[in-house]
Amino acid sequence: MNDSPLILAIDNGTQSVRALLFDARGNLVGKGKQEIEPYFSDRPGWAEQHPDYFWESLGVACDKLWQSTDARPDQIAGVTVTTQRGTVINLDRDGNPLRPAIIWLDQRHARVEGPVPGLWGWLFRLARLEDTIARFREKTQANWIEQNQPEIWAKTHKFLLLSGYLNFRLTGQYRDSTGSQVGYLPFDYKKHSWAGKHDFKWQTMPVTPEQLPDLVAPGDRIGDLLPEAARHLGVPEGLPVIAAASDKACEVLGSGGLSPDIGCMSYGTTATINTTSPRYIEPIRLMPPYPAALPRHYSTEVMIYRGFWMVSWFKREFGLREQKIAEQQGIEPETLFDELVRTVPPGSMGLMLQPYWSPGVREPGPEAKGAILGFGDVHTRAHIYRAILEGLAYALREGKERIEKRSGVPIRKLRVAGGGSQSDAAMQLTADIFGLPAERPHTFETSGLGAAIDAAVGLGLHPDFESAVSAMTRVGRCFYPDPDTHVLYNRLYSEVYLEMYPRLKPIYRKIRDITGYPR
Repeated sequence: MNDSPLILAIDNGTQSVRALLFDARGNLVGKGKQEIEPYFSDRPGWAEQHPDYFWESLGVACDKLWQSTDARPDQIAGVTVTTQRGTVINLDRDGNPLRPAIIWLDQRHARVEGPVPGLWGWLFRLARLEDTIARFREKTQANWIEQNQPEIWAKTHKFLLLSGYLNFRLTGQYRDSTGSQVGYLPFDYKKHSWAGKHDFKWQTMPVTPEQLPDLVAPGDRIGDLLPEAARHLGVPEGLPVIAAASDKACEVLGSGGLSPDIGCMSYGTTATINTTSPRYIEPIRLMPPYPAALPRHYSTEVMIYRGFWMVSWFKREFGLREQKIAEQQGIEPETLFDELVRTVPPGSMGLMLQPYWSPGVREPGPEAKGAILGFGDVHTRAHIYRAILEGLAYALREGKERIEKRSGVPIRKLRVAGGGSQSDAAMQLTADIFGLPAERPHTFETSGLGAAIDAAVGLGLHPDFESAVSAMTRVGRCFYPDPDTHVLYNRLYSEVYLEMYPRLKPIYRKIRDITGYPR
């Protein structure tokens, strides 16, 4: 081990907390991973977790890191944080949590009482956006807390995302990155700042400017590492803590996605397709692009909410056999699940899946449900598994085409990251469905790498983001489309998949009217 400077990237995802060491060439030289319980539910649909649990899990991840690497703490040049999106935390005046964090998977709804007051309400009615704004108000966690726990809201000194909370625990500063602000907050996605005083968001939630952290751009300094935080991480005190961005934004940067012609896909709990653009482009009309991990840039994201959660669902409900065999043979279960996919021909013998296992806001709308069509007596669970992977790829291809239409820039290559990208079968069928090369980055830890790139520029290890991305990212393996398979998939996508949601939408609405689900 040489004495080159290293970056400690903290990646607090939905399933685990990881402490990752990267050098200035993008090599992962140390890793500590602590699996976490994503949430607990006191009531159906709730998803909460104690903020201290995240902090304690980070300490365990760092302990595991230092037990598994030859790198030394005195090599660390700086620390950076990337986290799951949309998880919110209430703190009192002493910086202590007032209640469990509400996790992004939470399904509770606030009451919506009347239209937005004043001119904004009139404009929303004129634009027929009342349902969209009502859903925004329903899903705003601050509204639910104020309505149901008014004593908690009255004591709330700061209302932070998980990233802001961890940055506070590290530095003692109420500061966060503009690149992390994805959630139901009064954020101006065009200007990358808190919304102006006349913005409608202030009229739809009880949050005040004083309750929010100061914002800095990715690559800027959050503050210096506190002595107690340094002991918790096992590193020297006073190290600079550098702003990164949300996990999805960092994943794009860590995949090398600097330009709008590279489609960066995340096969994670939520599946997404993103491009990075200097222009403000709404990938779906009136749905803003999220802030990128690259300062003053935007992520034109289309999201499939449940994404590769559906793969976990399949494995839990139908994959016990493979998991037991893998345990007996000492191999990864994914190896056997890939074999399961390969037993089924492309197109799953006519089985088609629409992956809307959770409703959306606009495309798909709040009435959306999932569907599997084309069952016959030839179909087995292997066909269902392949149809899930194909359905996710179809949905993301539709997202790609929306982005291209809105941006006017064709996507010429794909970079695929996230847990699902480790499946060769998933990568190959992605290339076949899109008709494009699907590239897997050189490291699985692309979110942590993206955060490390932000830190590397902020620390001066690279002069700019272009140099940092060039030095720290590269392609590990490329999967090329099979022309004949692409022809088959192209017909299924164009003639069947794209017809499914428009034709089923009225039926979904009737299901909702009759059963009340989804809300």
